[in-house]
Amino acid sequence: MDLDPAMTELGEHLPPLRALNQRSFEDPRLTIVNDDAMRWLATAPPGQQFDVVIIDFPDPNNFSLGKLYTTRFYRLLQRRLASGASVAVQSTSPLFARQSFWCIVQTLRSTGFSAHPYHANVPSFGEWGFVLAKQEAFEPPAQTPPGARYVDAEVMRALFVFPPDMQPVPVEDNRLDSQVLVRYYESEWKQWN
Repeated sequence: MDLDPAMTELGEHLPPLRALNQRSFEDPRLTIVNDDAMRWLATAPPGQQFDVVIIDFPDPNNFSLGKLYTTRFYRLLQRRLASGASVAVQSTSPLFARQSFWCIVQTLRSTGFSAHPYHANVPSFGEWGFVLAKQEAFEPPAQTPPGARYVDAEVMRALFVFPPDMQPVPVEDNRLDSQVLVRYYESEWKQWN
């Protein structure tokens, strides 16, 4: 799912991207949806359930994007999850935008998700954060999946450990009617611009 059809068309038709994604857009199991994710979750016909959802929205630097990190969005998402489904959410930097990061974690938890934050150093972004979530309680993974090339068991466990300068801080839930996350984000990132 992407709001902009030009983005999915690039992945489908641009030769370097086709090679990189191993022509995955040709897989008959794939359905491309070009729509606003929140609108689609609210209006799509019921019944379609997902086992895995990977959310890689842009950072919440305005209210149009901030709505995708709200309690409302996560509750709509829950209606689409199969039993045992996993959700991974890109959650900005826990080092440079600590309140923003922990606001996303807190918002997921307040909607009933069992959420385990993790982080990694991404060469093009720096220290970056994510959240792994499920509707039922679970322990974060301690072993790597078969065939993993860049992560071993020690690194996997370390992803879920936060040093003192990235530990949780007090935050509010990000609700559609407040969008506190956008304010956290603007305040934190302006010092780095």
